[in-house]
Amino acid sequence: MTVRRLLIALVALLVLAACGTAAQPIASSPPIVSPPPSSPSPAASPSPTPTVRPSRSPSVSPSASPSRKPAKRWVPAPGITWQWQLTTPLDLSVDAAVYDIDGFLNSAAVVADLHRRGRKAVCYVEVGAAEDFRPDYRDWPRELLGRANGWPGERWLDIRDPAKLEPVLAKRFDMCAAKGFDAVEPDLMDGYEADTGFPLTAAHQLRFNRFVARLAHERGLSVALKNDVDQAAELVGDFDFTVNEECAAFDECQALKPFIQAGKAVLHAEYDLAPAEYCAESRRLRLSSLHKNRELDAAATRC
Repeated sequence: MTVRRLLIALVALLVLAACGTAAQPIASSPPIVSPPPSSPSPAASPSPTPTVRPSRSPSVSPSASPSRKPAKRWVPAPGITWQWQLTTPLDLSVDAAVYDIDGFLNSAAVVADLHRRGRKAVCYVEVGAAEDFRPDYRDWPRELLGRANGWPGERWLDIRDPAKLEPVLAKRFDMCAAKGFDAVEPDLMDGYEADTGFPLTAAHQLRFNRFVARLAHERGLSVALKNDVDQAAELVGDFDFTVNEECAAFDECQALKPFIQAGKAVLHAEYDLAPAEYCAESRRLRLSSLHKNRELDAAATRC
């Protein structure tokens, strides 16, 4: 009996030992435990995935949205009628679709009056010279003032670095926009052909003129190429129309055909030639031609 009891006890101990050994791995096996929250899987992290940054996608950028196109700029058509008066007070009785007037001397109320009469208003400002009678004259950097340009109180500007001129020009164009003008006539855009006191080249002029056009367009203003006939073909894509003085007197009107062919007006003035000497050619080329005096007051004779 003693031996049998010993054998039974021994078997029981062996069974218990076997059961305890088999249960231990199940209770402590790490592969079945979920990863701790502080150690996320790389696939679940949004930061390195480009597709979760909609702000950089052109399709969701407001500025690139096709539904938010900028307003179409006014482009005067060939043959449109115009009046050019840089004196004040402005004579509003002239029957013309476009009035080109001094941007400093005319108020927003004058521009609004023109609009009420169904006319467009062009803001005349100089960009290639500094005028000592303008309120912003002292804002021009002194080192950019060149030689006198032949008009009282005016000096050519060094246009080789347009960024140096931008603070003053931007404010002038802001003024035009704030007064409600439709377009800008930036004068003296052909200084490279004059004795300015600076070594200006045709390349400098092209760069500067395109810079001026961009400043105007950024403010929603149409912009005229003033004279610079020799570069008209290169600049027709940058400007909305052109204002020209004396292309008939200098036999240059043919060079302005790229504007007409592009559906853009050539606003043309002659001083010394009689209308009978150029009007037939102007009509053939579809120029908007006026005979003016050099004071650019209200007097005008249209072809």
